[in-house]
Amino acid sequence: MPRSLTVLLLAFGLVACAQAQPTPRPASAPSAASDTAPDPLLVPIGFGTLRQEELSVRVAFNALSVRFIPLDETVIRALSPDSYRALHGLRESKAAAVEAVRKRNGLAGVDLWYVSFFNLEQGEARFSPMEVVITSLGRDFRPLDILPLSPGFGEQRVKQREVQNALYVFDPAIEVNNLLRVTVEAQQSDAWNDVLKRLERERALIRSRANAAKPATPPPL
Repeated sequence: MPRSLTVLLLAFGLVACAQAQPTPRPASAPSAASDTAPDPLLVPIGFGTLRQEELSVRVAFNALSVRFIPLDETVIRALSPDSYRALHGLRESKAAAVEAVRKRNGLAGVDLWYVSFFNLEQGEARFSPMEVVITSLGRDFRPLDILPLSPGFGEQRVKQREVQNALYVFDPAIEVNNLLRVTVEAQQSDAWNDVLKRLERERALIRSRANAAKPATPPPL
């Protein structure tokens, strides 16, 4: 067989084999099944400016002022970096105890709130720690458990200018990104509705700050 014909046949065979091979899927392109949409309420960490007071609900009764802050990530990421680290670290420090409550109640997750009782007047003020209700989407939720943070919380009284605080563990069905009501004994507060407006404004600002902080994309070569 002439040499030129042999070379031509070999080249044709290599082309045919290459065409028969399937095109590999790029490694950087995940399948549709593994694609998960990011939570639009979960803003980047480190760009918030709000103070804890701006994300809290206060309920006053008798001589006490009771402050509630949900420790949900979609909420506390709107705080200034120092405040975020403090509340995030507080939640993580009680992770084992919280997990025990979750398992004991057979739940997929729990909702955590940081609750502080502050005495505004002279003398001692007593409180009933379990007399707390959060109303969300037409349902009333009482705490599943309370994890004290201050040594005297179990005494159920607060001295003048003293603070007693704890982590309150609730059912995860509470929707912190929706309207809700907080009740302490007979006193109610709908202040969370105003907090939600402030929170949404801050989320929009955080996204703008995060985008501005991204390095510019280099021009194509």
